[in-house]
Amino acid sequence: MHKIRKGDRVQVVAGNDRGRIGRVLTVIPEKNRIIVENVNMITKHQRATQSLRQPGIVQREGTIHMSNVMPICPECDEPTRVGFTEVEGRKMRVCKQCGEIFE
Repeated sequence: MHKIRKGDRVQVVAGNDRGRIGRVLTVIPEKNRIIVENVNMITKHQRATQSLRQPGIVQREGTIHMSNVMPICPECDEPTRVGFTEVEGRKMRVCKQCGEIFE
């Protein structure tokens, strides 16, 4: 079980995009990396293929290390560390600041 999941709102706390907020689009647990919406934009030169539309230069999100982001609690709306607790036999994530359970 990881502290950051797909769909979470996170704030970048380190790097060139420090302070930016976005949703997690993809989690790559083997490499401890995530892709966050509109963060760490990279430029890719795209070749035309049968399945792909037009060739050209495409902007897309690059990966960022999980340690460089903090989840934002839906209740207190602040970046927070995440703890775990057991609720009805299920392991749930908990906000360390307000104690609210993440969905």
